[in-house]
Amino acid sequence: MKLYFFPIAPNPTKVRLYLAEKKEAGCAIDLEPVVVNLREGEQKSEEHLRRDPLGRLPVLETDEGEFLTESLPMILFLEELHPDPPLIGATPLERARTLNMERMVEQGVLYPMARVVHATASPIGLPPNPAVAEAFRAGLPAAFANIEKRMEDGRPFLMGEKPTVADCTLVAGLQFGRMAELDIDEDCPRLRAWHEAFRKRASAQEVLVL
Repeated sequence: MKLYFFPIAPNPTKVRLYLAEKKEAGCAIDLEPVVVNLREGEQKSEEHLRRDPLGRLPVLETDEGEFLTESLPMILFLEELHPDPPLIGATPLERARTLNMERMVEQGVLYPMARVVHATASPIGLPPNPAVAEAFRAGLPAAFANIEKRMEDGRPFLMGEKPTVADCTLVAGLQFGRMAELDIDEDCPRLRAWHEAFRKRASAQEVLVL
């Protein structure tokens, strides 16, 4: 299998953090990494458009020659192939809770941060759009506060004692947000402590570039 990605992009980073956490937990998934340089427009090449007609990343090429183009489904696919140790949950309820958190993080933090970055300091040269940046920036405090509230019980990770795909998604979004100097609000001390600790993990050190 092959994983096509660009290092700073948030959705590829989410998948790569998931893979790094699986490896850290003792389950190294054999994938060939292939960089597609967004800054040089390689995502618009005929070669890449055969993988994803929309020219997006990441793309997972399976052993069967299929191309998966959405980050969460490719993670679920890999989790089905390599269920132990689980990074989504060991029971139906745990998996539902974890995916619920992952979707809240994706929609509440990663996606808005990506929109702010591309509207202010786009790494692929999109034009500035202050109105869009302000609109998406405005929703971030509530999203952070929601996650902070869930961590009041002292859990070290978003879902409890062990990292999950939800942590990977949030770290990926926060790294991309640094391009626009976005960060967790100061009135979310548990979340800020979690982020500082997670960035020191071997998995994060292997993947993060900013």
